[in-house]
Amino acid sequence: MDAIVVGIDVSKDRLDVAVRPTGESFVFKRTGVGIEDLIVRLEALSPKMVAIEATGGFEAVVAAGLAGAGLPVVVVNPAQVRAFAQALGKRAKTDPRCGCDRPLCRGDQAEATPHARRDDKTSRRPGRSPAPNR
Repeated sequence: MDAIVVGIDVSKDRLDVAVRPTGESFVFKRTGVGIEDLIVRLEALSPKMVAIEATGGFEAVVAAGLAGAGLPVVVVNPAQVRAFAQALGKRAKTDPRCGCDRPLCRGDQAEATPHARRDDKTSRRPGRSPAPNR
């Protein structure tokens, strides 16, 4: 069985949760009761990792609650998540309406390998200077 990985997008009022590899998603209010309900739901899943994007402090109480319940929580830097997604050629920002395709939600961060893309105008890899004329 594949490892269960959970990604949580935290906002001021709500928690958008995505579970991989099942594709399940759900929403909880970002309140004490909502976090308690989230903990009950996640404990039943026994996830290998719960990734929460740092969002201006809104994530702190959520991460503390999940960690206090013994869940494997990591708070990730949104800039690094965005850069990782771009390296995979994915959209950097995904919302729940898009199916939450964040790399950490998908659980494929270990298998990912960035591929160099060719610059259409110069037919060379970005960041490399052209070969000298001979």
